[in-house]
Amino acid sequence: MEEIWKCLMDDEVGKIGVWGMGGVGKTSIVKLINNQLLQEREKFDIVIWITVSKEMSIAKLQKDMASKIGVSFCGDEDEITRAGMLFEALSRKRRSVIILDDLWQEVPLDKVGIPEPSSGSKLVLTTRSFDVCRKMSCRAIKVKPLVEEESWKLFSEKVGLGILNIPEVEPIAKKIVERCEGLPLGVITVASCMKDIDDLYEWRNALKELSDRKKSVNGLEEEVFQQLRFSYDRLKDPKLQHCFLSCALYPEDWEIEERELVRFWIAEGLVEEMDSRLAEFDRGRAIMNRLLNNCLLEDFSKWGNRRRVKMHDLVRDMALHITSEKPRFFVKAGMGLREPPNVQEWSEDLEKVSLMRNRELEVFYPLEMSPPRCPMLTTLLLSGSGIQSIPEGFFSHMDGLKVLDLSENSIESLPNSISNLKNLTALLLAGCSRLKDVPSLSNLRALKELDLRGTAIKDVPNGIFPRPSCLQELNVGRAFISGKEVGELKKLETFEGAFYDSHNFNVYVQAFHGREEPRQYFIVVGKRGMETEGSASKTIVLRRVSAYPNQFMLPRHIEKLVVCHNGTKSHEKKYLIFSRFFCDSSFESHEEKYLIFSRFFLTSLGNFSSLKILEISCLYNTKRLFSPNCVPPNLEQLEVSNCKQLEEIIASEERGRVTMEFCLPRLKKMKLRSLPQLKSICSVDAVMICESLERISVMSCLRLKRMFSPNCVAPNLEQLEVSNCHQLEEIIASEERGRVTMEFCLPRLKKMKLRSLPELKSICSVDAVMICESLERLSVMSCWKLKRLFSPNCVPSNLEQLEVSNCHQLEEIIASEERGRVTMEFCLPRLKKMTLRDLPELKSICSVDAKMICESLERLEVKNCPKLKRMPFKVPQVGPSLPLKVAIRPMRNDLGWADPDFKSFLIPII
Repeated sequence: MEEIWKCLMDDEVGKIGVWGMGGVGKTSIVKLINNQLLQEREKFDIVIWITVSKEMSIAKLQKDMASKIGVSFCGDEDEITRAGMLFEALSRKRRSVIILDDLWQEVPLDKVGIPEPSSGSKLVLTTRSFDVCRKMSCRAIKVKPLVEEESWKLFSEKVGLGILNIPEVEPIAKKIVERCEGLPLGVITVASCMKDIDDLYEWRNALKELSDRKKSVNGLEEEVFQQLRFSYDRLKDPKLQHCFLSCALYPEDWEIEERELVRFWIAEGLVEEMDSRLAEFDRGRAIMNRLLNNCLLEDFSKWGNRRRVKMHDLVRDMALHITSEKPRFFVKAGMGLREPPNVQEWSEDLEKVSLMRNRELEVFYPLEMSPPRCPMLTTLLLSGSGIQSIPEGFFSHMDGLKVLDLSENSIESLPNSISNLKNLTALLLAGCSRLKDVPSLSNLRALKELDLRGTAIKDVPNGIFPRPSCLQELNVGRAFISGKEVGELKKLETFEGAFYDSHNFNVYVQAFHGREEPRQYFIVVGKRGMETEGSASKTIVLRRVSAYPNQFMLPRHIEKLVVCHNGTKSHEKKYLIFSRFFCDSSFESHEEKYLIFSRFFLTSLGNFSSLKILEISCLYNTKRLFSPNCVPPNLEQLEVSNCKQLEEIIASEERGRVTMEFCLPRLKKMKLRSLPQLKSICSVDAVMICESLERISVMSCLRLKRMFSPNCVAPNLEQLEVSNCHQLEEIIASEERGRVTMEFCLPRLKKMKLRSLPELKSICSVDAVMICESLERLSVMSCWKLKRLFSPNCVPSNLEQLEVSNCHQLEEIIASEERGRVTMEFCLPRLKKMTLRDLPELKSICSVDAKMICESLERLEVKNCPKLKRMPFKVPQVGPSLPLKVAIRPMRNDLGWADPDFKSFLIPII
């Protein structure tokens, strides 16, 4: 590693070739180099990593390179044009490192569009062949196997020192390490297999198995193949081994989504059948963990809970070698095929076939040939291969087929022979954007999963499913389906689809009375939009559905409800959306006043303890959202937008009570946008308790005058954004003016943005103190009546960025109430950037005799502040850590400095 790094730092070396046998750790070493380069940005502007693999193509390499540097191809460019576009973009990045991992042959850089490395740019490649390094004129660096001591240390770390402390085990373990011949991949996989095994006889047997291991064939690395095959055999369970082998159906170096892989295992019957699909997925994940723990798969998690796994290329080679005999696989995945496989390759003993990700295949079986006879075939993966048509009788002799994946192809229709696949458990057609219909599936009694997302199917015909049906997962995407049709699928656990109207929706909901509703669903009623499932697993979207005279029945355990574009402008009644939706009969006296939406939903409050997310938008005439006694208790997110008549979020009907409390103990996020008539979130005398509230965003609520009352400030608030509220006077209302000093504590507030609030006079009342010890970023723009920002005793000590602009009456940043003190010091130790723009009345940043210590300040910008006469900054005892970049416009010579020495640290911004 040190030698590679030294070459990277040497301007005389432009190309570095890291070579060595498979499994010796080339990629791992270069990954460490890559990570270090990403952390140390001083030397290079950009670091690009491309995995090339055995089946290299110029087109794929160009596409991968384009995605890394932000170049967009239209799709119709030829190879030369793409190369020119890449060359131009990369030439602008003078200090760059391009890493090409796993090269098997020479790459013509000019044909790809990669400039020859010059001063400041580098090319690093990893390969098993010294000839590749030589042909590409690289400084060749060989990665050698580990020495005995290094191998033993690595093995000990992976197997656990506690096991090696058992008498008689250590000498056997050392002989096992010798058999690994210094190859890190072999050491790791073998050690992972023996982890936590304390039986001496198992250790002896393991050594014998490794010693008796047959040599590899077909050009695989002999040494590492023996060790990998040992790890595979140690799985012992044939189903577990089959799960592992199925990973080789994906293209080389492919990052496989865990859920997709487990889905195949379930459909194949490799995961034992259990009471629910959820339990089967849990079992599948346990199998995945077993393979990961044995180092037969690598974890490539990047998106939270959406785990992805990957096969090392040598592990995949070993798996393909095993499946060349029994079980028999035929795998040509991601190889850029343009011609279909030979008819002879569709042999009768095939069990799995994968031609996925061959984008330009178009025809995968010649029309003039008789259908293939593959009675043992269980899995056929053809996703993303550009297939345009399938011969009518293609599936006639595939009686054992369980998994058929045709997703992301250009087919317009399916052959009728699909209807006779009686053992089919999964039919996957997602992303077939030209597919307009499917043949009858009524004979597919074993079918458990059907995916029609992203197809051109508009309506799912009635009677398409078998009766009785085994369907557990049904996704029809944007296609409309009958509520009765879905309601009769008694084993359904996951559903995504659309109902045309409230009648079909209600039929669907009623079907689940007395039995378990689906564990996960995403249902749209009415016109479909661009909805995404989001974080909630049980979601209903009501879009452009007439509210009158229909009534909606909602599932008992709904987690997310979206209501948008409902009702018509012709309705002149004033109505409350959630009265019977969330409340009991005590509110019925108001029913005439709120006629239409009081009968919109038929479900009572007791059934909505699971509701977490509520989004309301574009409702006409709606004046209030909740009645006082029907606020959903476990709501976590509330978003209300574009409701032109909405006046209150929580109605203020019970005004006889002096103080009302509305408790939303789990509310974390509230967003109110484009509500021009909104006067209050809840009634004037009310208290809304939101102890979990973390984010508030209020935009374009033109009649809102205050955000919080003094006794209901959210203690856990982290972000506050308020903009375009033209009548807002205070963020925290100042009703209790009898008290000399009030304290409003927002201990976790990190970010506050106030924009276009022309009537805002104060963030909190004049005599109040707002304590925001965690505040890091504050932006105040176009708040014309605001006169001061902070009081002297509540300056946020953790502030990092302060931006104040276009505030016409602002006189002070920190108010100067305490003038009795001769000298005050305000310490802002983390402040990095201060911007003051267009403040015509600004007289002081802090009081006349005060000073500010800002030891982290990096940038100061003061523009169009004509009355500002003094800069209060004081040089800290240790001095600023960096020179301070300053811009004062227009340039002024009349500015006084509290500490003249401070000017010596300034660098003008041009």
